[in-house]
Amino acid sequence: MNLLIDTNVIMDILGKREPFFQDSYAALQKAIKSEMECLVSVSAATDIFYMLRKLLHSAEQAKEQIEQLSQLVTFADVQGMDVQTALMRKMPDFEDAVVDAVAERNGSSYILTRNVKDFSESIVPAISPTDFINS
Repeated sequence: MNLLIDTNVIMDILGKREPFFQDSYAALQKAIKSEMECLVSVSAATDIFYMLRKLLHSAEQAKEQIEQLSQLVTFADVQGMDVQTALMRKMPDFEDAVVDAVAERNGSSYILTRNVKDFSESIVPAISPTDFINS
């Protein structure tokens, strides 16, 4: 069983963003303790690096954070077929459609995100960190 983790949840954890940090962190801990494979799309990794570099004012520290993240998650590649699949989805946000396509291709049980409503048309069901903790 695996779980694709959306960018916002990773940034909640790495950026210690309140009021979201606690639930996002607890959800990741639960997934790891349950021995779920935690996936983050490769395309999200570049977004995460960009946001961390701005937040930390340091490319080196951002790289260190990505390295630490890579010890906990598997980076899932984004293939051309994922882009084609995303283009056919009824989802209004293309980036979310790509996340859904990657999650589907990798057999994810859920997409862990704070933006559950943005994934209402996704193939892979979305779950919030709070709901994941309580499941």
